[in-house]
Amino acid sequence: MATIEGSMLDFRQLDLLAAQDTVIHRLDARAKVLVVLLFIITVVSFGRYELSAMVPFFIFPVVMVVLADLPAGFIVRKVALVIPFAAAIGIFNPLFDQEIRLSIGSFGISGGWLSCASIVVRATLTVTAALMLVAVTGFTAVCGALERLGMPQALVVQLLFMQRYLFVLADDAANASRARELRAFGNRGMGIGPFAAMTGHLLLKSWERAERIHMAMLARGFQGEFYLQRTGAFGLRELLFVAGWLAVFMILRFTNIPLLIGEAVTRLFIAQATIP
Repeated sequence: MATIEGSMLDFRQLDLLAAQDTVIHRLDARAKVLVVLLFIITVVSFGRYELSAMVPFFIFPVVMVVLADLPAGFIVRKVALVIPFAAAIGIFNPLFDQEIRLSIGSFGISGGWLSCASIVVRATLTVTAALMLVAVTGFTAVCGALERLGMPQALVVQLLFMQRYLFVLADDAANASRARELRAFGNRGMGIGPFAAMTGHLLLKSWERAERIHMAMLARGFQGEFYLQRTGAFGLRELLFVAGWLAVFMILRFTNIPLLIGEAVTRLFIAQATIP
């Protein structure tokens, strides 16, 4: 119950963060959506062994957190929940890819470990960008921006329905969990059976509520479209915002800055070592 209610509080916290008034919050939602999409596409375009080249991309979330006045600790805690799942995806890579790809002195690192770390870094960057987008824009505004950028109306409506009724489903789940705990008397009733029964009850209850809501909306003239409030305009600030970050992403994508720095430091040490 505490986990369910805590998760919903986190969603509400994102909505509260989106209500702030900063230079990032005042930008048109389409500009922020475009920049985040470009960021995600650029990050996932790297090869599985290009780990060091992705490190400079952390500059984007850092700058956005500072300019949008977002609580860094809150973002880090939410992203940390995703890291174990990302690590689980690549944890078996070292077993299948044992070819040495990187040597640090006498210590060799196989390609499997590099690809596993690459998956974790990609997940961290992309999830952080998605969280920041909702935190500086709001979920409803993001859906409106996606619609104006060409996303099919049906998908936008589904996303809005999901966001609106997720809280209702979570409240029902929290109430059911609380009722089960009050009837459990310690550890009794804490097995998989009661949880399965509670899940089935929630599914049936959600199905019935969805039918009632659908009939009520049809009775009020719903024709498959939400009329969202459209505020702001895509002006010069938004154009500079998108163009500036696009330039940064392209520079970081085609220039391995950590590798260049490493080579420069190596040449410096070699030059000093050869001086009599």
